[in-house]
Amino acid sequence: MFAYVVKRLLAGVVVVALVSMAIFLLFWYGPSSPAQPICDRETNNRCSPARLATFEHSLGYDNPVYEEYGKFAKGVFVGRTIKIGPTAYDCPAPCLGYSYRTKVPVWTEMKGRLPATFSVAIGGAFLYLAFGVPIGVAAARRRGSVSDKALVSSFLFLSSIPYYLFALLAWLYCTVIFEVPGLSNPGYHPITENPAKWFSGMLLAWIALGIYGCTQYTRYSRGAMVEALSEDYIRTAKAKGLPPRTVVYKHGLRAALVPIVTIFGIDFGTLLAGTIFTERIFDIQGIGFWSLQAVGARDLPVVSATALFSAAVLIMSNILVDVIYSILDPRVRLS
Repeated sequence: MFAYVVKRLLAGVVVVALVSMAIFLLFWYGPSSPAQPICDRETNNRCSPARLATFEHSLGYDNPVYEEYGKFAKGVFVGRTIKIGPTAYDCPAPCLGYSYRTKVPVWTEMKGRLPATFSVAIGGAFLYLAFGVPIGVAAARRRGSVSDKALVSSFLFLSSIPYYLFALLAWLYCTVIFEVPGLSNPGYHPITENPAKWFSGMLLAWIALGIYGCTQYTRYSRGAMVEALSEDYIRTAKAKGLPPRTVVYKHGLRAALVPIVTIFGIDFGTLLAGTIFTERIFDIQGIGFWSLQAVGARDLPVVSATALFSAAVLIMSNILVDVIYSILDPRVRLS
């Protein structure tokens, strides 16, 4: 397994490098000059061709693309000096650039927003599984019953609603119309400063993510359990006289968790990469909200850094899923 993990990590590093190249080239050969946003900002939207040429020269956009990408890649490991207009900024490693808006190293801002995104991801992912898997297992045990059909139909209806609309309605009813105690003041507060305020500020976002996300996990769990409970080894376990709970939860659920883990790994990686709608609606200053602000402000270093971070998180989550496979299913061997 160790050799497999090392190979996957090396492959992940290659993929991240390719993604960084693709992002760099997209900005370099985009429809407008990469220096245009900072030139507009520094000149109050009075960027003349001469001033634009000055910013392009200071940022290195008049140099060969491979030379500037080499500086960027080197800066990730050893840091570099970035010159914006007449001012030079020291960017320590890992240097992902300087924000055009705040004139702060991108990595410094990212570190400040990671706790908020991690809080959203961990709470939402926990409710995904805490609601979805038990309900799906219960529906599979009562396959074809009225309660099973009603549950599947209601969850299909709920999942057909766009998530941003569901989250917006949850925020509107809980914070504006009814002002539900404990839910009427969403937002992120550091857990180290006030754990109770952190929990109450994140609770509504967790509930919205958990209720909406558990619909698909209920369907996945139900389908996987129905298939697992029809296997020969389940009938053998029943014939041996094992208790029904042991048959379902020890033998059936373990096999059914394999496809669920695949989906959960991707979803959790996506949550860690930043949930734009959740963070925007519930006023959580995380990676997703930050990237949305950067796109609107054309803050290219922040946009490229968040895209690179998202790729790295998804790669790591996929590697972790493959390792968990071998633990859940003895038939899977990593080599």
